Amino acid sequence: MVKRSRNGAPPLPPGPRGLPLIGSLPFVEPDLHRYFAKLAMIYGPVMKIQLGSKLCVVLSSPKVAKQVLKDHDAIFANRDVSAAAIALTYGGIDIGFSPYGSDWRMMRKVCSQEMMNSTVLDSYYALRRREVHQTVHYVRTQAGKPVNISDVAFGASLNVVTSMIWGDTLDAEDRRSVGHEFRRVACEAMDLLGKSNVSDLFPIISRFDVQGVVGHMKRVSSWLDRIFDSVIDQRMKMDREEGEGKSKDFLQLVLRLQKEGGTKTPMTMNHIKAMFVDLVVGGTDTTSTTIEWAMAEMMQNPEIMRKAQQELEQVVGMDDMVEESHVPKLRYLDAVIKETLRLHPPVVFLVPRSPSQQCTIGGYTVPKGARVFINTWAIHRNPEAWDNPLEFCPERFYKSTSKWDYNGNDVRFIPFGSGRRICAGIPMAERMLTHVLASLLHSFDWRLAEGTKLDLSDKFGLILKKEIPFVAIPTPRLSNLELYS
Repeated sequence: MVKRSRNGAPPLPPGPRGLPLIGSLPFVEPDLHRYFAKLAMIYGPVMKIQLGSKLCVVLSSPKVAKQVLKDHDAIFANRDVSAAAIALTYGGIDIGFSPYGSDWRMMRKVCSQEMMNSTVLDSYYALRRREVHQTVHYVRTQAGKPVNISDVAFGASLNVVTSMIWGDTLDAEDRRSVGHEFRRVACEAMDLLGKSNVSDLFPIISRFDVQGVVGHMKRVSSWLDRIFDSVIDQRMKMDREEGEGKSKDFLQLVLRLQKEGGTKTPMTMNHIKAMFVDLVVGGTDTTSTTIEWAMAEMMQNPEIMRKAQQELEQVVGMDDMVEESHVPKLRYLDAVIKETLRLHPPVVFLVPRSPSQQCTIGGYTVPKGARVFINTWAIHRNPEAWDNPLEFCPERFYKSTSKWDYNGNDVRFIPFGSGRRICAGIPMAERMLTHVLASLLHSFDWRLAEGTKLDLSDKFGLILKKEIPFVAIPTPRLSNLELYS
Protein backbone atom coordinates (compact mmCIF):
# COMPACT_ATOMS: atom_id res chain seq x y z
CA MET A 1 0.00 0.00 0.00
CA VAL A 2 1.43 3.38 -1.06
CA LYS A 3 0.90 6.05 1.57
CA ARG A 4 -0.18 9.50 0.53
CA SER A 5 1.64 12.66 1.54
CA ARG A 6 0.07 15.23 3.83
CA ASN A 7 -1.29 17.25 0.91
CA GLY A 8 -3.10 14.18 -0.41
CA ALA A 9 -0.79 13.56 -3.37
CA PRO A 10 1.03 10.24 -3.71
CA PRO A 11 4.59 10.29 -2.34
CA LEU A 12 7.76 10.33 -4.39
CA PRO A 13 9.02 6.88 -5.40
CA PRO A 14 11.32 5.02 -2.99
CA GLY A 15 15.04 4.97 -3.63
CA PRO A 16 18.51 5.03 -2.09
CA ARG A 17 19.37 7.82 0.33
CA GLY A 18 22.06 10.07 -1.04
CA LEU A 19 24.45 12.64 0.36
CA PRO A 20 23.70 16.38 0.60
CA LEU A 21 24.21 18.29 -2.68
CA ILE A 22 25.65 15.36 -4.65
CA GLY A 23 23.02 12.72 -3.94
CA SER A 24 23.99 9.17 -4.93
CA LEU A 25 26.76 10.15 -7.35
CA PRO A 26 29.61 8.58 -5.31
CA PHE A 27 27.82 5.22 -5.29
CA VAL A 28 26.86 4.94 -8.97
CA GLU A 29 28.41 1.96 -10.76
CA PRO A 30 29.82 2.22 -14.32
CA ASP A 31 27.31 -0.21 -15.87
CA LEU A 32 24.35 2.04 -15.21
CA HIS A 33 21.75 -0.29 -16.76
CA ARG A 34 22.77 -3.11 -14.41
CA TYR A 35 23.09 -0.78 -11.43
CA PHE A 36 19.56 0.58 -11.93
CA ALA A 37 18.22 -2.97 -12.42
CA LYS A 38 19.86 -4.03 -9.16
CA LEU A 39 18.33 -1.08 -7.30
CA ALA A 40 14.91 -1.89 -8.80
CA MET A 41 15.07 -5.30 -7.14
CA ILE A 42 15.33 -3.46 -3.81
CA TYR A 43 13.04 -0.47 -4.33
CA GLY A 44 10.62 -1.68 -6.99
CA PRO A 45 9.85 -0.92 -10.66
CA VAL A 46 9.37 2.81 -9.94
CA MET A 47 12.29 4.26 -8.02
CA LYS A 48 14.01 7.59 -7.63
CA ILE A 49 17.69 8.39 -7.38
CA GLN A 50 19.24 11.81 -6.83
CA LEU A 51 22.19 12.49 -9.14
CA GLY A 52 23.61 15.91 -8.29
CA SER A 53 20.77 18.39 -8.53
CA LYS A 54 18.81 16.11 -10.87
CA LEU A 55 15.97 13.99 -9.52
CA CYS A 56 15.91 10.87 -11.68
CA VAL A 57 13.05 8.37 -11.84
CA VAL A 58 13.80 4.91 -13.21
CA LEU A 59 11.09 2.60 -14.60
CA SER A 60 11.92 -1.10 -14.87
CA SER A 61 8.76 -3.04 -15.70
CA PRO A 62 6.40 -3.15 -18.71
CA LYS A 63 3.42 -2.12 -16.58
CA VAL A 64 4.87 1.19 -15.40
CA ALA A 65 6.60 1.85 -18.74
CA LYS A 66 3.19 1.62 -20.42
CA GLN A 67 1.86 4.39 -18.18
CA VAL A 68 4.58 6.74 -19.46
CA LEU A 69 4.76 5.58 -23.09
CA LYS A 70 1.03 5.08 -23.67
CA ASP A 71 -1.33 6.31 -20.94
CA HIS A 72 0.44 9.65 -20.28
CA ASP A 73 2.43 9.88 -23.49
CA ALA A 74 1.68 13.58 -24.08
CA ILE A 75 2.87 14.59 -20.60
CA PHE A 76 6.16 12.69 -21.10
CA ALA A 77 6.70 13.74 -24.73
CA ASN A 78 9.53 16.15 -23.89
CA ARG A 79 13.15 15.05 -23.64
CA ASP A 80 15.63 15.69 -20.88
CA VAL A 81 18.39 16.83 -23.23
CA SER A 82 22.07 16.75 -22.34
CA ALA A 83 24.43 19.63 -23.10
CA ALA A 84 26.35 17.36 -25.48
CA ALA A 85 23.19 16.51 -27.43
CA ILE A 86 22.34 20.20 -27.80
CA ALA A 87 25.84 20.88 -29.15
CA LEU A 88 25.58 18.04 -31.69
CA THR A 89 22.06 18.72 -32.99
CA TYR A 90 22.18 22.44 -33.79
CA GLY A 91 20.67 23.48 -30.47
CA GLY A 92 18.54 20.37 -30.00
CA ILE A 93 16.32 20.88 -33.08
CA ASP A 94 16.57 17.35 -34.47
CA ILE A 95 13.81 14.74 -34.32
CA GLY A 96 15.32 12.84 -31.40
CA PHE A 97 15.93 15.66 -28.93
CA SER A 98 13.73 18.62 -29.94
CA PRO A 99 10.95 19.70 -27.54
CA TYR A 100 7.48 18.41 -28.26
CA GLY A 101 5.90 21.13 -30.38
CA SER A 102 5.47 22.54 -33.88
CA ASP A 103 9.13 22.19 -34.94
CA TRP A 104 9.22 18.55 -33.85
CA ARG A 105 5.91 17.81 -35.59
CA MET A 106 7.21 19.36 -38.82
CA MET A 107 10.45 17.35 -38.69
CA ARG A 108 8.65 14.14 -37.81
CA LYS A 109 6.11 14.61 -40.60
CA VAL A 110 8.80 15.26 -43.21
CA CYS A 111 10.75 12.21 -42.06
CA SER A 112 7.81 9.79 -41.85
CA GLN A 113 5.77 10.93 -44.85
CA GLU A 114 8.43 12.10 -47.28
CA MET A 115 11.46 9.97 -46.38
CA MET A 116 10.44 6.80 -44.53
CA ASN A 117 7.28 5.78 -46.37
CA SER A 118 7.41 2.50 -48.29
CA THR A 119 7.16 4.06 -51.76
CA VAL A 120 10.15 6.35 -51.22
CA LEU A 121 12.23 3.61 -49.59
CA ASP A 122 11.40 1.23 -52.45
CA SER A 123 12.60 3.81 -54.95
CA TYR A 124 16.06 3.78 -53.34
CA TYR A 125 16.44 0.01 -53.40
CA ALA A 126 19.06 0.05 -56.16
CA LEU A 127 21.30 2.21 -53.95
CA ARG A 128 20.95 -0.13 -50.97
CA ARG A 129 21.50 -3.20 -53.17
CA ARG A 130 24.70 -1.74 -54.61
CA GLU A 131 26.16 -1.00 -51.18
CA VAL A 132 25.28 -4.43 -49.77
CA HIS A 133 26.85 -6.17 -52.77
CA GLN A 134 29.99 -4.07 -52.40
CA THR A 135 30.17 -5.14 -48.74
CA VAL A 136 29.94 -8.80 -49.73
CA HIS A 137 32.66 -8.23 -52.32
CA TYR A 138 34.91 -6.62 -49.72
CA VAL A 139 34.44 -9.47 -47.23
CA ARG A 140 35.26 -11.94 -50.04
CA THR A 141 38.64 -10.25 -50.46
CA GLN A 142 39.27 -10.89 -46.75
CA ALA A 143 38.43 -14.61 -46.91
CA GLY A 144 40.57 -16.61 -44.50
CA LYS A 145 41.55 -13.50 -42.55
CA PRO A 146 40.07 -12.14 -39.28
CA VAL A 147 37.34 -9.58 -40.00
CA ASN A 148 35.97 -7.05 -37.52
CA ILE A 149 32.20 -7.53 -37.92
CA SER A 150 31.37 -4.15 -36.41
CA ASP A 151 33.63 -2.33 -38.90
CA VAL A 152 32.09 -4.21 -41.83
CA ALA A 153 28.53 -3.63 -40.63
CA PHE A 154 29.21 0.04 -39.89
CA GLY A 155 30.71 0.60 -43.33
CA ALA A 156 27.73 -1.07 -44.99
CA SER A 157 25.22 0.87 -42.87
CA LEU A 158 27.00 4.19 -43.45
CA ASN A 159 27.22 3.66 -47.20
CA VAL A 160 23.55 2.68 -47.40
CA VAL A 161 22.40 5.67 -45.33
CA THR A 162 24.56 8.25 -47.09
CA SER A 163 23.59 6.86 -50.52
CA MET A 164 19.94 7.30 -49.62
CA ILE A 165 20.52 10.78 -48.18
CA TRP A 166 22.65 12.33 -50.89
CA GLY A 167 23.03 9.66 -53.55
CA ASP A 168 25.98 10.26 -55.86
CA THR A 169 26.42 13.91 -54.92
CA LEU A 170 29.97 13.02 -53.80
CA ASP A 171 32.25 11.21 -56.22
CA ALA A 172 33.72 7.82 -55.29
CA GLU A 173 36.99 9.21 -53.94
CA ASP A 174 35.26 11.79 -51.74
CA ARG A 175 32.85 9.13 -50.46
CA ARG A 176 35.72 6.88 -49.39
CA SER A 177 37.51 9.75 -47.67
CA VAL A 178 34.39 10.97 -45.89
CA GLY A 179 33.34 7.42 -44.95
CA HIS A 180 36.65 6.72 -43.22
CA GLU A 181 36.36 9.86 -41.11
CA PHE A 182 32.64 9.36 -40.45
CA ARG A 183 33.31 6.17 -38.49
CA ARG A 184 35.70 7.96 -36.17
CA VAL A 185 33.48 11.02 -35.77
CA ALA A 186 30.27 9.00 -35.24
CA CYS A 187 31.97 6.91 -32.54
CA GLU A 188 33.22 10.07 -30.84
CA ALA A 189 29.74 11.58 -30.94
CA MET A 190 28.12 8.48 -29.44
CA ASP A 191 30.78 8.23 -26.72
CA LEU A 192 30.25 11.88 -25.79
CA LEU A 193 26.45 11.50 -25.76
CA GLY A 194 26.76 8.55 -23.38
CA LYS A 195 29.36 10.14 -21.11
CA SER A 196 28.33 11.32 -17.65
CA ASN A 197 28.71 15.10 -17.64
CA VAL A 198 28.63 17.13 -14.44
CA SER A 199 27.20 20.04 -16.44
CA ASP A 200 23.97 18.03 -16.84
CA LEU A 201 23.84 17.12 -13.15
CA PHE A 202 24.70 20.61 -11.88
CA PRO A 203 23.28 23.06 -14.45
CA ILE A 204 24.52 26.00 -12.37
CA ILE A 205 28.09 25.24 -13.48
CA SER A 206 27.28 24.17 -17.03
CA ARG A 207 28.79 27.30 -18.58
CA PHE A 208 32.23 26.24 -17.35
CA ASP A 209 32.14 22.89 -19.24
CA VAL A 210 34.35 21.39 -16.53
CA GLN A 211 35.00 18.10 -18.33
CA GLY A 212 35.29 19.65 -21.78
CA VAL A 213 32.48 17.42 -23.11
CA VAL A 214 30.61 20.25 -24.85
CA GLY A 215 33.78 21.69 -26.33
CA HIS A 216 34.72 18.30 -27.74
CA MET A 217 31.21 17.79 -29.12
CA LYS A 218 31.29 21.21 -30.78
CA ARG A 219 34.42 20.14 -32.65
CA VAL A 220 32.66 16.95 -33.75
CA SER A 221 29.60 18.96 -34.80
CA SER A 222 31.78 21.42 -36.70
CA TRP A 223 33.32 18.59 -38.73
CA LEU A 224 29.89 17.18 -39.58
CA ASP A 225 28.64 20.66 -40.42
CA ARG A 226 31.42 21.19 -42.95
CA ILE A 227 30.60 17.88 -44.63
CA PHE A 228 26.87 18.64 -44.70
CA ASP A 229 27.47 22.15 -46.09
CA SER A 230 29.77 20.77 -48.78
CA VAL A 231 27.25 18.13 -49.84
CA ILE A 232 24.32 20.58 -49.80
CA ASP A 233 26.27 23.14 -51.86
CA GLN A 234 27.27 20.47 -54.35
CA ARG A 235 23.69 19.20 -54.66
CA MET A 236 22.30 22.72 -55.18
CA LYS A 237 24.95 23.35 -57.86
CA MET A 238 24.04 20.08 -59.60
CA ASP A 239 20.34 20.97 -59.51
CA ARG A 240 21.03 24.39 -61.04
CA GLU A 241 23.16 22.92 -63.83
CA GLU A 242 21.20 19.75 -64.58
CA GLY A 243 17.71 20.64 -63.37
CA GLU A 244 16.00 18.98 -60.44
CA GLY A 245 14.08 16.38 -62.40
CA LYS A 246 12.83 13.42 -60.48
CA SER A 247 13.93 13.23 -56.84
CA LYS A 248 16.99 10.99 -56.57
CA ASP A 249 17.72 11.16 -52.86
CA PHE A 250 16.51 12.53 -49.52
CA LEU A 251 18.60 15.69 -49.83
CA GLN A 252 17.06 16.73 -53.12
CA LEU A 253 13.60 16.06 -51.68
CA VAL A 254 14.03 18.17 -48.53
CA LEU A 255 15.74 21.00 -50.43
CA ARG A 256 12.72 21.12 -52.71
CA LEU A 257 10.38 21.15 -49.71
CA GLN A 258 12.33 24.00 -48.16
CA LYS A 259 12.42 26.00 -51.38
CA GLU A 260 8.69 25.57 -52.07
CA GLY A 261 7.67 26.15 -48.44
CA GLY A 262 5.96 22.78 -48.34
CA THR A 263 5.81 22.63 -44.53
CA LYS A 264 3.51 24.50 -42.17
CA THR A 265 6.44 25.36 -39.88
CA PRO A 266 9.34 26.80 -41.94
CA MET A 267 12.21 24.37 -42.47
CA THR A 268 15.70 25.86 -42.14
CA MET A 269 19.04 24.51 -43.35
CA ASN A 270 19.85 23.70 -39.72
CA HIS A 271 16.69 21.58 -39.52
CA ILE A 272 17.88 19.62 -42.56
CA LYS A 273 21.37 19.13 -41.14
CA ALA A 274 20.02 18.15 -37.71
CA MET A 275 17.89 15.51 -39.44
CA PHE A 276 21.01 14.20 -41.17
CA VAL A 277 22.77 13.93 -37.80
CA ASP A 278 19.96 11.63 -36.64
CA LEU A 279 20.16 9.47 -39.75
CA VAL A 280 23.94 9.31 -40.19
CA VAL A 281 25.16 9.25 -36.57
CA GLY A 282 22.22 7.53 -34.91
CA GLY A 283 21.16 5.15 -37.66
CA THR A 284 24.57 3.72 -38.53
CA ASP A 285 25.87 2.95 -35.04
CA THR A 286 22.69 1.29 -33.80
CA THR A 287 22.41 -0.87 -36.93
CA SER A 288 26.04 -2.00 -36.96
CA THR A 289 25.99 -2.74 -33.23
CA THR A 290 22.87 -4.91 -33.60
CA ILE A 291 24.42 -6.85 -36.50
CA GLU A 292 27.56 -7.43 -34.42
CA TRP A 293 25.53 -8.72 -31.45
CA ALA A 294 23.46 -10.98 -33.71
CA MET A 295 26.55 -12.52 -35.30
CA ALA A 296 28.21 -12.99 -31.90
CA GLU A 297 25.12 -14.65 -30.39
CA MET A 298 24.84 -17.03 -33.35
CA MET A 299 28.52 -17.92 -33.09
CA GLN A 300 27.85 -18.71 -29.43
CA ASN A 301 24.85 -20.81 -30.50
CA PRO A 302 25.95 -22.67 -33.68
CA GLU A 303 22.62 -24.49 -34.04
CA ILE A 304 20.85 -21.13 -34.35
CA MET A 305 23.28 -20.02 -37.06
CA ARG A 306 22.76 -23.32 -38.86
CA LYS A 307 18.97 -22.85 -38.83
CA ALA A 308 19.29 -19.27 -40.13
CA GLN A 309 21.57 -20.38 -42.96
CA GLN A 310 19.28 -23.31 -43.84
CA GLU A 311 16.39 -20.89 -44.15
CA LEU A 312 18.48 -18.71 -46.46
CA GLU A 313 19.37 -21.73 -48.59
CA GLN A 314 15.67 -22.55 -48.97
CA VAL A 315 14.47 -19.00 -49.63
CA VAL A 316 17.39 -17.58 -51.65
CA GLY A 317 19.27 -20.60 -52.97
CA MET A 318 23.00 -21.19 -53.10
CA ASP A 319 23.40 -19.69 -56.58
CA ASP A 320 21.92 -16.27 -55.80
CA MET A 321 22.50 -13.21 -53.60
CA VAL A 322 20.05 -12.04 -50.93
CA GLU A 323 17.64 -9.40 -52.21
CA GLU A 324 15.16 -7.34 -50.21
CA SER A 325 12.36 -9.29 -51.89
CA HIS A 326 13.56 -12.33 -49.92
CA VAL A 327 13.37 -10.55 -46.55
CA PRO A 328 9.63 -11.05 -45.78
CA LYS A 329 10.14 -14.82 -46.18
CA LEU A 330 13.04 -14.99 -43.69
CA ARG A 331 10.90 -15.60 -40.62
CA TYR A 332 13.56 -17.35 -38.56
CA LEU A 333 16.18 -14.68 -39.25
CA ASP A 334 13.60 -12.06 -38.28
CA ALA A 335 13.19 -13.90 -34.96
CA VAL A 336 16.99 -13.91 -34.51
CA ILE A 337 17.07 -10.13 -34.97
CA LYS A 338 14.18 -9.57 -32.56
CA GLU A 339 15.82 -11.80 -29.94
CA THR A 340 19.08 -9.87 -30.41
CA LEU A 341 17.26 -6.58 -29.86
CA ARG A 342 15.54 -8.04 -26.79
CA LEU A 343 18.77 -9.10 -25.06
CA HIS A 344 20.88 -6.24 -26.40
CA PRO A 345 18.65 -3.19 -27.00
CA PRO A 346 20.85 -0.58 -28.70
CA VAL A 347 19.73 2.36 -26.52
CA VAL A 348 19.21 0.87 -23.06
CA PHE A 349 17.34 3.86 -21.59
CA LEU A 350 15.80 5.08 -24.86
CA VAL A 351 16.11 8.88 -24.67
CA PRO A 352 15.39 10.23 -21.16
CA ARG A 353 12.03 11.97 -20.86
CA SER A 354 10.88 14.91 -18.77
CA PRO A 355 7.23 15.38 -17.76
CA SER A 356 5.67 18.74 -18.60
CA GLN A 357 3.59 18.51 -15.43
CA GLN A 358 3.46 16.47 -12.25
CA CYS A 359 2.10 13.00 -12.92
CA THR A 360 1.33 9.82 -10.99
CA ILE A 361 3.09 6.67 -12.23
CA GLY A 362 2.76 3.33 -10.48
CA GLY A 363 1.14 5.01 -7.49
CA TYR A 364 3.98 7.51 -7.02
CA THR A 365 4.42 11.17 -7.87
CA VAL A 366 6.83 11.99 -10.68
CA PRO A 367 7.55 15.73 -10.42
CA LYS A 368 7.54 18.10 -13.37
CA GLY A 369 11.02 18.36 -14.88
CA ALA A 370 12.36 15.08 -13.47
CA ARG A 371 14.64 12.99 -15.67
CA VAL A 372 12.79 9.77 -16.45
CA PHE A 373 14.77 6.68 -17.48
CA ILE A 374 12.96 3.72 -19.02
CA ASN A 375 15.32 0.80 -18.45
CA THR A 376 14.62 -1.16 -21.63
CA TRP A 377 17.46 -3.56 -20.83
CA ALA A 378 15.72 -4.52 -17.56
CA ILE A 379 12.25 -4.67 -19.14
CA HIS A 380 13.50 -7.02 -21.87
CA ARG A 381 14.95 -9.32 -19.19
CA ASN A 382 12.02 -9.13 -16.80
CA PRO A 383 11.21 -12.72 -15.66
CA GLU A 384 7.55 -11.78 -15.24
CA ALA A 385 7.38 -10.84 -18.92
CA TRP A 386 9.70 -13.45 -20.45
CA ASP A 387 10.37 -17.16 -19.91
CA ASN A 388 14.07 -17.89 -19.35
CA PRO A 389 14.85 -14.22 -20.02
CA LEU A 390 18.65 -14.58 -20.06
CA GLU A 391 18.63 -17.30 -22.73
CA PHE A 392 19.16 -16.37 -26.40
CA CYS A 393 16.15 -18.12 -27.90
CA PRO A 394 14.79 -16.85 -31.27
CA GLU A 395 12.05 -19.51 -31.04
CA ARG A 396 10.22 -17.31 -28.51
CA PHE A 397 9.45 -14.97 -31.44
CA TYR A 398 9.40 -17.57 -34.23
CA LYS A 399 6.80 -19.81 -32.60
CA SER A 400 4.84 -17.12 -30.78
CA THR A 401 1.19 -16.53 -31.61
CA SER A 402 1.63 -12.86 -30.67
CA LYS A 403 2.25 -10.33 -33.45
CA TRP A 404 5.63 -8.98 -32.39
CA ASP A 405 6.74 -5.86 -34.24
CA TYR A 406 8.87 -2.78 -33.64
CA ASN A 407 5.99 -0.34 -33.20
CA GLY A 408 5.99 -0.44 -29.40
CA ASN A 409 2.42 -1.70 -29.12
CA ASP A 410 3.51 -4.38 -26.64
CA VAL A 411 5.70 -2.63 -24.07
CA ARG A 412 7.42 -5.88 -23.16
CA PHE A 413 9.43 -5.34 -26.36
CA ILE A 414 10.41 -1.73 -27.11
CA PRO A 415 13.91 -1.65 -28.67
CA PHE A 416 12.97 1.48 -30.64
CA GLY A 417 10.69 3.03 -28.03
CA SER A 418 6.94 3.54 -28.14
CA GLY A 419 4.36 6.29 -28.37
CA ARG A 420 4.67 9.54 -30.27
CA ARG A 421 8.44 9.76 -29.71
CA ILE A 422 9.15 6.29 -31.10
CA CYS A 423 12.20 6.13 -33.38
CA ALA A 424 11.36 7.68 -36.76
CA GLY A 425 13.86 5.53 -38.66
CA ILE A 426 12.33 2.10 -37.98
CA PRO A 427 11.28 1.43 -41.64
CA MET A 428 14.83 2.02 -42.88
CA ALA A 429 16.45 0.16 -39.97
CA GLU A 430 14.29 -2.92 -40.61
CA ARG A 431 15.38 -3.12 -44.23
CA MET A 432 19.05 -2.48 -43.57
CA LEU A 433 19.37 -4.79 -40.57
CA THR A 434 17.89 -7.84 -42.25
CA HIS A 435 19.47 -7.32 -45.69
CA VAL A 436 23.01 -6.80 -44.39
CA LEU A 437 22.85 -9.58 -41.79
CA ALA A 438 21.25 -12.02 -44.22
CA SER A 439 23.94 -11.26 -46.82
CA LEU A 440 26.78 -11.88 -44.37
CA LEU A 441 25.21 -15.16 -43.24
CA HIS A 442 24.24 -16.43 -46.68
CA SER A 443 27.44 -15.50 -48.51
CA PHE A 444 29.90 -16.78 -45.91
CA ASP A 445 30.55 -19.39 -43.25
CA TRP A 446 32.19 -17.93 -40.16
CA ARG A 447 34.61 -19.27 -37.58
CA LEU A 448 36.67 -17.88 -34.72
CA ALA A 449 40.44 -17.68 -35.02
CA GLU A 450 42.19 -20.62 -33.37
CA GLY A 451 42.65 -20.06 -29.64
CA THR A 452 40.07 -17.25 -29.57
CA LYS A 453 37.31 -17.31 -26.98
CA LEU A 454 34.04 -15.53 -27.65
CA ASP A 455 33.19 -12.86 -25.07
CA LEU A 456 29.63 -11.48 -24.83
CA SER A 457 30.31 -8.77 -22.24
CA ASP A 458 28.78 -5.38 -22.98
CA LYS A 459 30.04 -1.86 -22.42
CA PHE A 460 27.60 0.77 -21.16
CA GLY A 461 27.13 3.92 -23.20
CA LEU A 462 24.41 5.62 -25.18
CA ILE A 463 24.70 2.60 -27.48
CA LEU A 464 25.16 -0.75 -25.68
CA LYS A 465 28.16 -2.18 -27.52
CA LYS A 466 30.25 -5.30 -27.12
CA GLU A 467 33.12 -4.66 -24.76
CA ILE A 468 35.46 -6.68 -26.99
CA PRO A 469 34.84 -6.24 -30.74
CA PHE A 470 33.67 -9.40 -32.46
CA VAL A 471 36.21 -10.72 -34.97
CA ALA A 472 35.60 -13.81 -37.13
CA ILE A 473 37.05 -15.45 -40.24
CA PRO A 474 34.82 -15.72 -43.35
CA THR A 475 34.81 -18.53 -45.92
CA PRO A 476 32.74 -18.12 -49.13
CA ARG A 477 29.82 -20.54 -49.25
CA LEU A 478 27.90 -19.67 -52.45
CA SER A 479 28.20 -22.13 -55.34
CA ASN A 480 28.67 -19.40 -57.96
CA LEU A 481 31.87 -17.51 -57.10
CA GLU A 482 31.12 -14.89 -59.75
CA LEU A 483 28.43 -13.53 -57.43
CA TYR A 484 31.19 -12.12 -55.23
CA SER A 485 32.59 -10.01 -58.08
